Amino acid sequence: MPYTYQYPRPCVTVDIVVFRATDRGYDILLIKRKNEPFKDAWALPGGFIEMQETLEESAARELREETGLTGVELHQLGTFGDPDRDPRGRTITVAYYALDNTNTEVKGEDDAADAQWFPLSSLPSSLAFDHDIIINTAINTLSYLKNETF
Repeated sequence: MPYTYQYPRPCVTVDIVVFRATDRGYDILLIKRKNEPFKDAWALPGGFIEMQETLEESAARELREETGLTGVELHQLGTFGDPDRDPRGRTITVAYYALDNTNTEVKGEDDAADAQWFPLSSLPSSLAFDHDIIINTAINTLSYLKNETF
């Protein structure tokens, strides 16, 4: 008989912040959500982990499935777990960041209705979940690591 755990189990997701350098600064890759919650809102690529994947494998899969982007080097950014971050229930996300130098054309696939690059200076005013917090954390982290302004 499998072990029964007495504590509730949260869901685990991954989210990916992908930057690319342009002649006008940096862009960030966002997807338009095809499904609820936050249907039609812009969000980071990401989703639920599968039971046999590592976190990094989940992040790479979600990025590929939702945008078609592959071949970027993923780096773990941090963990975000505000109890109210996802209206579907208690969900903890492990966020990754990447710098894209592939010039791959992106397109919304799987559960993403669209995928687009946005200049950091003109991101949509309202993002799904707590993705504004994750993006700001990534900007601050990369600014510190790269010693440049994003």
